[in-house]
Order: sequence, then structure tokens, then C-alpha cells
Amino acid sequence: MQISKLALGILASALLQFNPAQADELVRFDSAGTRPSAFLERKAREQGVTLPDVPITHLQGYLSRPPGDGPFPAVVVMHGCGGIHPNTKTYWPQRLISWGYVVLVVDSFTTRGIEDTCQRYLPERVFDAYGALDYLSTLPFVDAGHVALIGFSAGGIAALEATKTEGDEQLMDRKFKAAVGYYPVCAPHAGDATVPTLILNGDLDDWSPVERCRQRVSHLSGKGPSVELDVYPGAYHDFDAPDVATPKIKLGHREEYNAAAAEQSFIRVKAFLHQYLQN
Repeated sequence: MQISKLALGILASALLQFNPAQADELVRFDSAGTRPSAFLERKAREQGVTLPDVPITHLQGYLSRPPGDGPFPAVVVMHGCGGIHPNTKTYWPQRLISWGYVVLVVDSFTTRGIEDTCQRYLPERVFDAYGALDYLSTLPFVDAGHVALIGFSAGGIAALEATKTEGDEQLMDRKFKAAVGYYPVCAPHAGDATVPTLILNGDLDDWSPVERCRQRVSHLSGKGPSVELDVYPGAYHDFDAPDVATPKIKLGHREEYNAAAAEQSFIRVKAFLHQYLQN
């Protein structure tokens, strides 16, 4: 069977336009470091003390991008306490790319030799998020001024911690534009956020109780960026994850995909990101 010259031309054009970064590309970068304040540096000099270096962790992640030259807005994705699963490694990047975003999924565990953090919290993940932001800012196809942070479960905690007032965000040169937390464990008295924030939770989630997030929202000063809470009736932890279509119990907590809640949340997140990253 012969292939027409037109078909060959189309195929060649498609191959020439293909960029390997459009698929999952393994990339390496460092977690963000923090510099001592000018006050601490001055005091150290006066006292003849050498301040300790801030440890930097070498990380890896998975980069995906839409076709074209950009620059595109971008989203940093933080996985849950069990590590990278299909929901954060595949389903969400595909969804975000279709919406026009570059996506960097941060792997906080592999280079640290960690299997999970489901019984503890890893505060260094805030610095991982900002390291990802710094890395994205070096890429010519990324609009570094329009990058959001989205996290799931423990990654959602990291997203909220990374964007709260009086948090580590004030130590960073580059800032996120918006934040999204799927079923995080909220800190009721965390205070205001530094960027517009969207929290999504199921009302039946017994791992990330929605009441804690309601308290967080109720304690806002009203002077900072908006922090919105969407609650989905009948939804459990991991309600957006098709890989848990069969309900399971983990450490005594129920995880279960809820197609209706998931779809509603996707519509909500798409509109939220468009509002703050593409307007």
C-alpha cells in the first residue's frame, strides 16, 4: 500500500513538532534553600559565629507540557503520603496539559529513600515545592509569573503550608500565584493565605476531616486573598482518584473514588486555575 506525499508530509511535520517534554520527562532539580536573614548574618559576624549551611536535597520529578512554544502557565503537583500513584503521575498531568498548563510532578521520596510518610509529616516538602518553582522558572516555555501549586492529601498539607502567611513563603524569592489542596489535613489556626487558595474535601473523609478546614476558613481575617472550601457530599478520601475505584482501607481510613464528586471538582479547579493563571 502506498502512502501519499501529503500523508508523508503531515507525518513528518508532526514528528518535527514533537517535543520529548510533551510526555513524562524525568527531570532533576534541587529543593529550595533559605538564606539567613540580614539580622542573623550581622549578629553572626559580630559574634564570630559561622551560620550552618541550609541542606539542599537533590530531587527528581516528571515534566509534561502542551504542544507549542509557549510560554505557558504551569502547575507544580505534590503527591500524597504514599508516594506517586497514577492519579498524580498520569491522570492529573494529562488533565492539566489539556487545559494548557506545563506540569511538574515533584517526587519527594525517591532521592530521600522514603517509601511513605503516612504516619508522619515531612516539612521539607514545602522547600521541594519552591525548588520545583525555581526549576520551572529556568524553562523558556514556562511563564514563571503564573505558576500554581496543587497537592493531594499530605501534598495538600504542603501546598497550604507553602502559601500561608508567616510561613516559609516569605523566605522565597519566587512566589506561587495560586494554591489548590485536595483533601488536606487543615491547620484550623494557620491564619491567612498569601495567594488565592481552593480546598476540596469530601464530607465523609475520615482521614482529612472537613471540619478542620471549615475552622481554618472561619478563622481568616478577611484581609488576605480568598481561601475557598468546596465540600462534596458522600465523598471519601481520594475521591478524585480512579485507581481507587475499588474502596480500600489504609491505616484505618477509607479511600474511595467518587466519579460525580471528581467531575464536579475538575470543573471547579479548571475555572479556579483559569481565573488566577490565565487572566
